[in-house]
Amino acid sequence: QVQLVESGGGLVQAGGSLRLSCAASGRAFSIRAMGWYRQGPGKQRELVATISTGGRPDYADSVKGRFTISRDNAKNTVYLQMDSLKPEDTTVYFCNAQIDPVGGLLYDSWGQGTQVTVSS
Repeated sequence: QVQLVESGGGLVQAGGSLRLSCAASGRAFSIRAMGWYRQGPGKQRELVATISTGGRPDYADSVKGRFTISRDNAKNTVYLQMDSLKPEDTTVYFCNAQIDPVGGLLYDSWGQGTQVTVSS
C-alpha cells in the first residue's frame, strides 16, 4: 500500500504564506492525478486543487489566484503553495493521490492531514 506523508502546515497571520508538501512512498506503483482537499469540523471534505500527471492544475474558486499546486514526478511529491492566506482557510488539509499499482487496480490514497491555522 502506498503511503502519503504530508508536511508544512502551521500557524500564520492573515496575508501570509505556507507551503504544504506530500510525498508518496511504497513499491511498484505510478501516480496519476494528485490533489489537495480540506475539511473543517462537521463539514464535508472539499476540493482545493488538483494536478494531472502532465501538470495541468485545477482550482476551487475560493483559492484561485492565491494557491498554486505543483508536482515533482521524479520525487512522487505534490506541493501546495498558499499565499495571501485568509482566516477562512483555517482547517485540516489532506493530500490525495490516484495510485496505479503494478498488476493491481487503481485506488485513492490519502494523507493523514495537516492543520493550517490563519490568524486575523
